[in-house]
Amino acid sequence: MAKLYYRFGAMGSSKTANALMVRYNYIERGQKVILLKPKLDSRDGDKVIASRIGLRAECEYVEDFLEKLDLTVSLNCDAIIVDEAQFLNTEQVDSLSDVVDFLDIPVLCYGLRTDFKGHLFEGAKRLMEVADVIEEIKTVCWCGRRASFNARVIDGKIRKDGEQIMLGGNESYVSLCRKHFKLGMLHKM
Repeated sequence: MAKLYYRFGAMGSSKTANALMVRYNYIERGQKVILLKPKLDSRDGDKVIASRIGLRAECEYVEDFLEKLDLTVSLNCDAIIVDEAQFLNTEQVDSLSDVVDFLDIPVLCYGLRTDFKGHLFEGAKRLMEVADVIEEIKTVCWCGRRASFNARVIDGKIRKDGEQIMLGGNESYVSLCRKHFKLGMLHKM
C-alpha cells in the first residue's frame, strides 16, 4: 500500500541530497522514479534539482505534471519524489495524495516546515495535515542543539521582515535552535 511521505528539515539538513539518494536507490533496483519540483525554485536552473554537496538530477515541474495527470490512466513509475514541497499549494498536495490513494504510487515530499518567521508554509501545512508518514531530517544549531528554525540573514544580521519566499541558500539562511532564533544569535558571542 502506497503512502504520502513528508520529510522536512531546517536549511542545511540535506533534504535535497536525501531525495536524490532515495531516487538513486529506486533506479539502482530497476525502478522508475518521477522527480518533481515547483517552478518557483529556479536556483539550480530549469528542470534541475541540485544539492549543496553536488548531487544533481533532471526533473519535471510539479505544475506541468499535475496539469497532465489523469487518475484514470496508470502512471509508468514506481515512486514520485518532490523537492521543495513547502512551495506547493493545498490543491497540489491534495492532487499528490490522489496519486497515492487512487494510483497506489508512493509520493515522497521533501521540504522546509517553516519560513524565516517560524510560520508554516502552505505546502508544509497541508502535508502535515494529510501525509501518512511525517519524518524530520535533523540538523544542528551552532550550539549543538537541534536546529528547527531558518533565520534569514542579510548583511550579517537576522531579518524578521519581508516576503515569505526569498530563494537562497547558505548565503541567506542559517539554521538555529529555537532559543538562538528567539535571541537572534547567529554565533557564540
